[in-house]
Order: sequence, then structure tokens, then C-alpha cells
Amino acid sequence: MEKLATMVLICCSLLFLSLSVMSREVDDESEFSYEEESENGPSHWGDIHPEWRLCNNGSMQSPIDLLNERVEIVSQLGRLQMNYQPSNASIRNRGHDIMLEWVAGAGHLQINETKYVLNQCHWHSPSEHTIDGKRFDLELHIVHETPSGQTTVIGILYKIGRTPDSFLSSLTSHIKVISNSTEAERMVGVVDPRQIKIFYKQYYRYMGSLTIPPCTENVSWTIVREIRSVSKEQVRLLRAAVDDESETNARPLQLINNRLLQLYAQKYIKH
Repeated sequence: MEKLATMVLICCSLLFLSLSVMSREVDDESEFSYEEESENGPSHWGDIHPEWRLCNNGSMQSPIDLLNERVEIVSQLGRLQMNYQPSNASIRNRGHDIMLEWVAGAGHLQINETKYVLNQCHWHSPSEHTIDGKRFDLELHIVHETPSGQTTVIGILYKIGRTPDSFLSSLTSHIKVISNSTEAERMVGVVDPRQIKIFYKQYYRYMGSLTIPPCTENVSWTIVREIRSVSKEQVRLLRAAVDDESETNARPLQLINNRLLQLYAQKYIKH
């Protein structure tokens, strides 16, 4: 009986590990591209591997247009419960984007009773999500996971302005070092995720997916409504650093399919 119990425990552990790995974004991005006309472009991602099939036939795919006419304004969601702290991090060139990954102990985001551990962040340009059809110059994704593989992402939108983004400014020298070298990785020391300065008085919430393969669904998305400022040079740096021929790394908009779109707002002011 003791051996049987041990075997069951091992099998369960392997299952949870497998689910967690399958739910994550792929680290090797050389197999797909953002060129729409390419054989491995966004409309063909689901054909590349069987485990990527949701990219083509999923019903809860991201990104989407956050159309204010369809949004349900709510107050019960409450302010984002973030408990972040400084932790060691590394920065990596994944081929189509630059990813900053915290080693461990960088804190968590709590939604309802679930704690999602802060894992990594990366950038897309132009923005993947749009608001009322408007696309912005940059989008930051802050990815959190539970041990069982549940994922939640905070998205922050940026437009080019006079003020550079201070968090990106602190990483500029490291990004330049890994520029133009796919899979190049560099330890950057202690990074405080609170430097991102997430504003959370108003945010959109919906259920979607990862925006790169395997396009795993049931991802909880939080898109901060306040648009931040980034410099033109910072956007250029992020695109120039990655080793691909595409001018963008933004997945096309996906069908909403009657999903619930919510906007948490204490005071809602229409554009």
C-alpha cells in the first residue's frame, strides 16, 4: 500500500508539472513568426504542433478589442491586490521579444482567494490589445502563475510621449548586451517589480489566452486603463534587440465570442 501511495503521489506530481509546462508560453520562439503571409505566421500557429491547436480553433483567444460599448462597469472587483518585492532576475532574448524573469520570491498577485506568483514580464510592439479600436505603441505583459499552472496576466499600454518609461530605462544597458543574439541571457541582479508602478484605479478584466503559442486558454487578463508614456527610442530598442525580420511582435485581434468584458472603476470617465 505504501508503494502504491508513493506511485500515485509521483504520478500526480508529474501531471501537475506537465499541465504547468503546457500552459506556459514557449521559450523558443524560432518556430513561429508574426509575418501574416508566412507559413508559420499567426493564422498558421495552430498547424505547427498539435498542442498549439487552440491558436487556430480556440474560442477564448487573446488579444481582443476592449470595446467600451460592450463593457460592464463594476465596482465589486476591487483594487488589484499586489504584494511585490525585490528579487534577482535575468533578462533573455527569446527571438521575438525581450523577457525579464524573476528567479523567485518576487511576490504575488491575489485575485479572489487565489495567489498567483509573479514569474516574468515581456513587451509587445505595437500593443496587442486595443481600446475602442485604438492601438497603442507598446504593451507590457506581467505574467503570474499558480503551482498548478493557472495563469493571470496584467497588461499595461503605452503611447510614445516625451517621458520615457523609468522601468525600461533601468534595463536599457542589459537589453543592449543581449541585442541581436537569440537565446542570449544575462543576470541583471535584484529588480524591484514595484518600479513598474502599476496604476489600478481602473482596469479591464476578461478571460482569454496566452498571445503566443501554445495559446492556452482560461487565462485571466487585467488590462490597466490608464495609458502610460514611453519614448520612441525605447520602443525602437526593444524591436531592434530581437533577432527576427518582423517589424512588430503583436498578434492580430481575436474574436470576442460574446465573452464578458468588465471594467473596474470607482469613477468612470468616458473618453
